[in-house]
Amino acid sequence: MNIGVLGGTFDPVHNGHLIVAEEVKTRLNLVEIIFVPAGQPWLKAAKPISPAEHRLQMLRLAIADKPYFKLSTIEIERTGPSYTIDTIDELRDKFGSEDELFFILGWDSLAELPQWREPSRLIKMCYLVAVPRPGYPRPKLKTLEVIIRGLSQRVMLMKKPEIDISASVIRERVARGLSIRHLVPEPVNRYIKEHRLYI
Repeated sequence: MNIGVLGGTFDPVHNGHLIVAEEVKTRLNLVEIIFVPAGQPWLKAAKPISPAEHRLQMLRLAIADKPYFKLSTIEIERTGPSYTIDTIDELRDKFGSEDELFFILGWDSLAELPQWREPSRLIKMCYLVAVPRPGYPRPKLKTLEVIIRGLSQRVMLMKKPEIDISASVIRERVARGLSIRHLVPEPVNRYIKEHRLYI
C-alpha cells in the first residue's frame, strides 16, 4: 500500500490542509492519508500552541466524512520534542516493509530539511512530497542534494495546489471577531466558537 503522512500543529486544521491531502492522494494514487498532529514541534518550541485535545478534536471533526483520512496520535503521546524521523520510524514498524510512506511537506519545510534530525536516514524510510507554499520559492534540489545525498531520487516537487490559507491568519481573524467560515470546515468553525479558542 502507498500511504501519505501529513504532519503539522493543526492549530487549527483548515481547508488548505484538506485540499493538499486530497490532491496528493489523487495524484499519487494513495490508499489513505494519515494526519499526525505534533506534540511539541521542536521548530516551534518558542511559540504557544493550543492544547492537544482541542487540536485532535478539530481534526476528528474535519475528516469525519472521509474514511481514507486517518488520525494518528503518536506524536502527542510521545514525550519531549516531536521529530519526523521518530514518527516515520514508528509508522514503518506499524505498516511493515512492503508499504511505501509518502511524507507531505511544504516547499518551505523542504528547504529547511538539512536542519532536521537525521535527514539522510529519513529519505531512505519514506518519499517526500513537497507542495507549494505561497511566498516561498521552489526549493533548489541541487543545493540540497550536496548536503543530503540521494534526496533528488526521493522527493516529488508538486506545482499544485497552491493554497493561500494559514492557521496564523485564521487565529488572527478569530481574535478580531472576523468570520473564518470560508477557511475551515463548518464543524471546526463551530468547535472554535463553542470552545472560545483564539480569542
